Amino acid sequence: MSTTGKRNLITDVAGLRVGNANDHKVNSGVTAILCEPGATAAVQVLGGAPGTRETDLLEPHNTVQSVNGLVLSGGSAFGLDAASGAQAYLREQGIGFEVGPHHIPILPAAILFDLINGGNKDWGRYPPYRELGYEAAANAGEDFAIGSEGAGLGALTATVKGGLGSASFVTPDGHVVGALVAVNPMGSATIGDTRHFWAAPFEIGDEFGGLGMPSPMPDDASDLRIKFRDMQRGGANTTIAVIATDAVLTKAEAKRLAIAAHAGFARAIWPSHTPFDGDLVFALATGASGRKPSLDAFVDLGAAAASTMSRAIARGVQAAKPDPRDLMPAWSTLKD
Repeated sequence: MSTTGKRNLITDVAGLRVGNANDHKVNSGVTAILCEPGATAAVQVLGGAPGTRETDLLEPHNTVQSVNGLVLSGGSAFGLDAASGAQAYLREQGIGFEVGPHHIPILPAAILFDLINGGNKDWGRYPPYRELGYEAAANAGEDFAIGSEGAGLGALTATVKGGLGSASFVTPDGHVVGALVAVNPMGSATIGDTRHFWAAPFEIGDEFGGLGMPSPMPDDASDLRIKFRDMQRGGANTTIAVIATDAVLTKAEAKRLAIAAHAGFARAIWPSHTPFDGDLVFALATGASGRKPSLDAFVDLGAAAASTMSRAIARGVQAAKPDPRDLMPAWSTLKD
């Protein structure tokens, strides 16, 4: 029997807290994931247009072994400022990599493109993302909202609004896996022109509507739905995510977990990993369980990473709220 964690959120992984901050005028936001006391981390980028900060240090051969958190932000390249705000918050708490008397918070970050979404981007000299990053970190807790929140506030898919999604799963070996994702792909999370999600085979209960797969499958199911097809395709996209576990993993094993989680993108979004998406998955291993998985258990962990990511993607889209400025309808407004 498939089992979620208590909250069905990434914070079911012990040691993690998540906070959101929103700017409704700009129609964009930031999500911060804090790791206490720190977590082994890695990253895998499979999209062709990523925007990142401090991802090189996550490679297994580099020195820093753990991070204090991660930041996901809207705003395209402007959103990279968000990590500076979250870093400032953690520095005030005395948290970070110790170098002599100094604490340097390690907070890798990734951004998505949400500049064309109906919000007012005339923010003056400096964008709001540094302050949003500080606010998101300060808001971090075990419970947080999904849908039109944080980094998913202004997100869009090819057919409906995107959003911030999260889900969790308990493996047969007792490890907890959690996913967090800001869904903003060039492609679609729903099948053809239906309300059914590509992620339906992995749904637990009715966590994103309980519709299952369409029957019969529509003839146009495999047709490509492309966001803003009439515009130049570059930009306007990217799905950024975090996969986490309470297992004890090395940086190399965490990277393998991030690779596995990308299969969840492919199961939930059609198409995914395009040259105009910056699709990226961070992996976090808090080690809170105190147990290192066997090789067989690690196979289960990777499969859970993919299925949990698929579910989180669908949950983010399903929870999006309608707004008068919307360029795409919210999933909740679609008719059967």
